[in-house]
Amino acid sequence: MENTVRHTPLEGLRVVELGNYIAAPTAGRMLADFGAEVIKIERPNSGDELRRWRLYEGTTSMLFRTINRNKESVVADLKAPQGRELVLDLIRGADVLIENFRPGKLDEWGLGPDVLDAANPDLVVVRISAFGQTGPMSAMPGFAAVAEAYGGFRELVGDPDRPPVRVGVSIGDTIAGMHAAYGAMMLLYRRAMDRQAGVGSRPLSERSVDVALNEATLSVMESLVPDYGAYGVIRTRTGGRMQGAAPSNAYDCADGRSVVIAGNGNGIFQRFMTAIDRPDLAEDPDLHDNPGRWERRDELDAAIGAGGAQRPSREGVDLLDGVGVPAGLIFRA
Repeated sequence: MENTVRHTPLEGLRVVELGNYIAAPTAGRMLADFGAEVIKIERPNSGDELRRWRLYEGTTSMLFRTINRNKESVVADLKAPQGRELVLDLIRGADVLIENFRPGKLDEWGLGPDVLDAANPDLVVVRISAFGQTGPMSAMPGFAAVAEAYGGFRELVGDPDRPPVRVGVSIGDTIAGMHAAYGAMMLLYRRAMDRQAGVGSRPLSERSVDVALNEATLSVMESLVPDYGAYGVIRTRTGGRMQGAAPSNAYDCADGRSVVIAGNGNGIFQRFMTAIDRPDLAEDPDLHDNPGRWERRDELDAAIGAGGAQRPSREGVDLLDGVGVPAGLIFRA
């Protein structure tokens, strides 16, 4: 059998990660998954605090192992001269530096922009913080939960008659990490194009990515702000529904499990209603487009819920799949 060698897209790329918790390590993990050599710097003794989050046994959590897969780990005390010099040695041979300390912290440790630039004039620096590196809120501390509140995300999660809730994962951190990884790749692409064109190194300000957690969450809020600016519309929590799209929700079935059904396309809706023996709704002209269905969302959800209560979840999903209606079981571990 012929042996084949798989080459990964980021093979040969070196990343130094000065990151704790989730946001910066997510960016590093994404680059590592595509073949970059990611060297994670951890503090002495305790390491990344994520090692003990959701720790069910042993000394290192599965959460840490998941977010930091495919990386190498080095212990360095950034407060000590030896630790800083070790990190600088790694930076001299690196392509990307990722960090998520509070703005100004690296400067306090002697690893400010001038030092980084002198160590490696081609380095791409990716910074992640709660509210960005500059501006009136930049000095404020904040985890993703706080940034999700400032970014508007938290206001939309939950039921309208209850206080806002959070989703079951650190979604703000993950979104910020994805933006950070994308930003790093954009600057690496420009660096490659510069080298091809014979252009020298750009100033550090043009090789830096500044990701704010609150802005990252705001970026996925779709038309939230434009809708308010143009029409004065304030989005509110809609529970399991998607604002302005109907029917799209989770529905209980006869076996106690729930399924998600997205029947909000015009053609899909008519097939959906026919499948659950509601041809009257399928033929109702007021329900032939989404605005009309949204106005009668409670009526539609009641009809779908009544149909779901008569069938086990798998039978319901198979029925809808057979007629081209998107539906799926809500899985759990």
